Amino acid sequence: MRAIALIRVSTESQAATDRASIPAQRAIIEKTAKVYGLTIVRTIEMTDVSGAAVLLAPEIQELLRLMNDPEIHGVVAREFSRLMRPENFADYALLQAFADTKTILYLPEGPIDFASKTGRLMGTIRAAMAGMERTEILERIWSAKEEKRKNGGFGQSKVCLPLGVDYNGGWSYTGESERVREAFRLLLTGCTSYATIGRAVSIDPFNLRLILRNPIYTGYRVIDEKRDLSPAGKYKTKDGRQGDRRKIKRAPDEVIRVKVLEPLISEEEFNQVQRILDLKKSHHWRTREGYESRFTYRGFLLCSICEGLVYSKSRRADYYVCKARHMTHTCVGGYMRRERIEPILDSLFSDKLTSPRYLKQIERDMKKARPEINTERLSSQIQSLAGKRQRVLDSYFEGVINATERDARLGEIDREKRIASEFLNRPTGISVDALSKVFQTFVRFKRLSIDQKRRLLTALAPEVLIGDYRVKGLYLASDRLPDVTRTAMAYLKPERIYVQMVA
Repeated sequence: MRAIALIRVSTESQAATDRASIPAQRAIIEKTAKVYGLTIVRTIEMTDVSGAAVLLAPEIQELLRLMNDPEIHGVVAREFSRLMRPENFADYALLQAFADTKTILYLPEGPIDFASKTGRLMGTIRAAMAGMERTEILERIWSAKEEKRKNGGFGQSKVCLPLGVDYNGGWSYTGESERVREAFRLLLTGCTSYATIGRAVSIDPFNLRLILRNPIYTGYRVIDEKRDLSPAGKYKTKDGRQGDRRKIKRAPDEVIRVKVLEPLISEEEFNQVQRILDLKKSHHWRTREGYESRFTYRGFLLCSICEGLVYSKSRRADYYVCKARHMTHTCVGGYMRRERIEPILDSLFSDKLTSPRYLKQIERDMKKARPEINTERLSSQIQSLAGKRQRVLDSYFEGVINATERDARLGEIDREKRIASEFLNRPTGISVDALSKVFQTFVRFKRLSIDQKRRLLTALAPEVLIGDYRVKGLYLASDRLPDVTRTAMAYLKPERIYVQMVA
């Protein structure tokens, strides 16, 4: 009786000459064929094919074609998992092909005839067990690597290490870290062009944008993403070869943050860089290399009516105008002439915000504007969210929701709890000293060129509320003001503090 030998290894490394996986499979197959009086007429060998993707492999398609030959009696494999490790029910179509062609699967422990009642039952059970084994293997590998990450270790290839960082049983910086430090310094001085910074420090601009976002240079390794272990998380690859899994956001309680190094840059500097990059991403045209603008405050202004972006417009003259007014006519904010509004803003930064008397007035206005906090209601809300969180976990353990739904719901609950906790614990106001430190570099602001002014504004990353030639407020990122949290004022915007001013 004629048969086909099936050999499969999951990775290319298992097929290497120094590994015994393929020879071992071949030896067992030959022994099994001899026991059942089979003649091996063809050997199909698959390398770098996961048991969950065999149907996509051309070798399996060839096997299915050969099985249609009446002369082929069976397929011989070392174990059932060499045939498949199903991740979803569509994979069981392979077993139906065995039943339709009346091809028998020969294993060392005995044959399986999928066309018989017993064979259908045993084949389905064996396939389910093989799929479960694969899931357990993935979970064991994941758990081991996760523990290593939590303990400050590194469980990947060194090619995944960021520039300037090395790991040999412990973390350390390399000589290239100085290039990274210089890149951060250049960005903080107002140079926001990836190409310009990249040329200065000899780093590819595409890699630079990732490097400047990596918190490891503050000394902390932060892992806020993970691989999706579900069947839907695997990328489909050509010919069923091994592929990567997509990354998904971790739930807040799964995020790993562990100190592994002494800081290359301070956390305050890193956070300021993130603000600058966020502004660059949302207003990329204003940081384009070689671009010269007549508008000093382009990209830094918000409409005081709708808080939409105020952008520049040239129409016989230079204007600042609310985007919602100009594009959709949904805002009543008017046009403002550049030559009238920019001196007002220059005076704000160079005269008022550097005046101790004016800063004291801001401090007094902020204290007056601060609302009373209902601590009892906030405490009750936090307790309610804790109960809601437990109910989500119970639903997951009972199988009502899957892991993706669990992570999404927990993320929203944790976000609400964090906001409520910040309101409950926020301080009473802001100090003049804190404001003075922020604005002390603006003393000679009026004398600077447009480019120099924009570089200084970019380093501060402010957002000025303006309308009808009047400054109504100023948003500043909170980590530049160490005495307060981002919920210190009555007028709030995510990730910002509203500084009350009278222009």
